[in-house]
Amino acid sequence: MFIKQVSVFLENSAGRLQSALKVLKNENINIVSLSLADTNDYGMLRMIVSDAARAKDALKAAGLSAHLTDVLAIKLPHTVGSLEHVLSEVADAGINVEYMYALSTKDENACIVIKPENAEACAKALEDKKFNFVTNEEVENF
Repeated sequence: MFIKQVSVFLENSAGRLQSALKVLKNENINIVSLSLADTNDYGMLRMIVSDAARAKDALKAAGLSAHLTDVLAIKLPHTVGSLEHVLSEVADAGINVEYMYALSTKDENACIVIKPENAEACAKALEDKKFNFVTNEEVENF
């Protein structure tokens, strides 16, 4: 139920994001979703890609600081309140969400990627409530 996220520290300067994305393009790695956050000195690029291990290796070979993180990708219906329902279950389990972002899918579902403080407990709490997760195999085929 966990999928691999590629995280990359980027210098906060013109062209650094483009250079990281070019590495992935040259390796024919599809970016399924991304989130970019910044501070004064650096940016944090988080991505779900078609081949996370190969992406990490290619980015590192290009001199970038890249690592993999286990995250949860939860399928949701496109209905009012569905995101709140998921987050309510997470909060009721006493779990804090460190960050989250949307994930593009090929079907009618919405999907969010979340990084909870306690990933195992969060996965169990949501699994017990019959939520569905995106798998690494699905990501490879997006």
